[in-house]
Amino acid sequence: MKFLHSMIRVKNIEKSLDFYQNVLGLKILDKKTLDDCELYFLAEYEGAPEIELTNNFETPENGYENGNCFGHFAFATSNMDDFTSHLKALGYEFLYEPYELKLKAADGNEKIKKIAFIKDPDGNEIEIIQK
Repeated sequence: MKFLHSMIRVKNIEKSLDFYQNVLGLKILDKKTLDDCELYFLAEYEGAPEIELTNNFETPENGYENGNCFGHFAFATSNMDDFTSHLKALGYEFLYEPYELKLKAADGNEKIKKIAFIKDPDGNEIEIIQK
């Protein structure tokens, strides 16, 4: 079994495409137009798990409500400082500024990860993890 994609509905496809392409560096791998919507499949590279952005032609005026079941998407960055500069240059802010998270690995050793959170144009949370 292979995980393929996760889908979210978006209110403004232009803002969402700008965010997912320019902030997170994803590429549009495929686009499909159906009778009632457009589907955009984005990923880092061909074969990677994708995010499907669904642009319904009849979107509720206030957009969609973020349910209490969905948590967040997570993306890795090699350097949190570089990502922070990139994010701020594009006019975005952190929901939660970068901080260190101490974890105990399976081998008993302690690992420290730097993480932060941002939101996409529709309010979906995105976790950024320095790897």
